Amino acid sequence: MTTRFDAIRFDGRVAIVTGAGGGLGRAYALELAKRGAKVVVNDLGGARDGSGSSIGAAQLVVDEIVAAGGEAVANGASVTDAAAVDKMVAFVRERWGRIDILINNAGILRDRTFVKMSLDDFRQVIDVHLIGSVVATKAVWETMRDAGYGRILMTTSSSGLYGNFGQANYGAAKLALVGLMKTLSLEGAKYGVRVNTIAPVAATRMTEDLMPPEILAKMGPETVTPAALFLVSDGAPSNAIVNAGAGGFERSYVTMTRGIRVAPEDLSPETVAARFAEISDRTGEVVPDNGAAQATMALGGM
Repeated sequence: MTTRFDAIRFDGRVAIVTGAGGGLGRAYALELAKRGAKVVVNDLGGARDGSGSSIGAAQLVVDEIVAAGGEAVANGASVTDAAAVDKMVAFVRERWGRIDILINNAGILRDRTFVKMSLDDFRQVIDVHLIGSVVATKAVWETMRDAGYGRILMTTSSSGLYGNFGQANYGAAKLALVGLMKTLSLEGAKYGVRVNTIAPVAATRMTEDLMPPEILAKMGPETVTPAALFLVSDGAPSNAIVNAGAGGFERSYVTMTRGIRVAPEDLSPETVAARFAEISDRTGEVVPDNGAAQATMALGGM
């Protein structure tokens, strides 16, 4: 049985959604506006590999929002351009006086096996997904801290959480965002800034040639949006990784097994080899609250 909650609204809130010219970002922006938020639709308007630019896609989403009675503005800044992102944030603060929500959704793909992947392909994907999220988050962080309220959503992927052939660059960037979220959720806690991560599985331009059409038909962006909007709502948790898509919602955790404790005289790689099954046993595994908790557990405080 599903427990009923009050409708989640964003009246009076101002949201920035990056990569919102299509796919997931567009779906987020439309639903945020439908539920009362003023929305900045940010999109470079480039190709899937990050080349080119045009504000046209972002403006089309703004036009949809305005036609439905909402408020929105288009912005074509690249999330890798700190000066342009700072300018966008300054404009939003001047226009609407606040920034409550940031959804870091912008991304590109340059898939190749690692042996064929150039360092430039690796750097470009890291730059957009990871550094772009850092740039956008840094730009709004003090505003949110000063206001005592903020909701930030990072975007990870199953490729980052669990790996995927041909996506070493993408997977590295996406798991790095989980680490960023974990630290920022700690640093933002006393200021009312909650930071979460979504792992979407959706039919978008990024995934259109990765799955069969009959599967993609069940995985529209609208199947991810409910989780994303909950994670930036007033009642959002913090430090959560939520998987969403095709009507399924799950949480992912970075866990630690109970492991073993070894006497000083037995410390050797042979001991690790001999007891690796015990080390790997997931019975009673735990989720440390932070890095210090993990260290305490390693010292035998479990």
